[in-house]
Amino acid sequence: MRYEQESSQPIPPIIQTNVSLADKNWFQTGGSARFFAIPSTAQQFAGAIVYAHSLDLPIFLLGAGANLLISDDGFDGLVIHPHIKELSIYLINEDEAELTAGAGVTLHELIEYCLDNQLLGLEEFSGIPGTVGGAVYINLHYFEFLIADFLLSAQVVDAQTGELQTVDRDWFSFGYNQSRLHEGKQYLVAATFRLKRGSAHEISYARGRRYEIMRQRAARYPKSRTCGSFFRNFHDHEVIIEDHGKKMVYIAYYLDKIGVKGQLQIGGARVSYQHANMIVNQGNAMSADIIAVARKMQELVVEQFGIVPQPECRLVGFKNYPLLQEIER
Repeated sequence: MRYEQESSQPIPPIIQTNVSLADKNWFQTGGSARFFAIPSTAQQFAGAIVYAHSLDLPIFLLGAGANLLISDDGFDGLVIHPHIKELSIYLINEDEAELTAGAGVTLHELIEYCLDNQLLGLEEFSGIPGTVGGAVYINLHYFEFLIADFLLSAQVVDAQTGELQTVDRDWFSFGYNQSRLHEGKQYLVAATFRLKRGSAHEISYARGRRYEIMRQRAARYPKSRTCGSFFRNFHDHEVIIEDHGKKMVYIAYYLDKIGVKGQLQIGGARVSYQHANMIVNQGNAMSADIIAVARKMQELVVEQFGIVPQPECRLVGFKNYPLLQEIER
């Protein structure tokens, strides 16, 4: 069914209505999107944005759905699920190349393409679910590696006008789990990475390393019905506990101490037995169950340590913020 309300803009043919989001995110929970679009070109992307603003609709960009929790009430606006899949390579010299990837390219597709074309660097993110758009948005990290370290430039679309712009790496103001894209004034269309060109021997080694990273992740983390790490690590100024002169910022330390791993369950949601910072949908959970588990985890950390864990998982469509933001007294 197409939306037929009058607007100053023609209705883009890619706009759909009342589309379920539960099958489009890793938690497999949540309600429906009032409007939904899957643009496969930058022009379709821009057109969907312009139309949304003609109706004063909020916009949410959905990638692989791996780092978010959608409200059981769904999203009362336009969800854009980019399917921009272009991949291209520009050879700089014998040692380096630039690779441009559309926002809808998955990390798995991106890394396989790199290795098939003798490019090194991004294999460090092997096994992480997500898309190029989501990776740049959150400044994807794995141990000491950051996606920002490889980014050279990007194409973004203005959230108000639909105008396409090219920006450099500095424009993003990258931080831990942060980029300028969080302001919601621009959306990523494509990203260009600067990568090392590898020899046949180096590529073979990188493939082996990729498979080992994926094997380790599969053994250490749940494979489905989770958003990955639910809470972010703390910042130095938020904690007082130290170990060998360094602030204990790792959230897993605190969650292990409160004993929730594999034990805390509310409704159909449970803290994973594999990792204390991962909540898993047991198969029948509602988003409300996941929120209840996360809030209980916060309360237990506050009770024992006096600090409030904050989510790394993005919360989408909630009319009121459902978690603790500060200590409630």
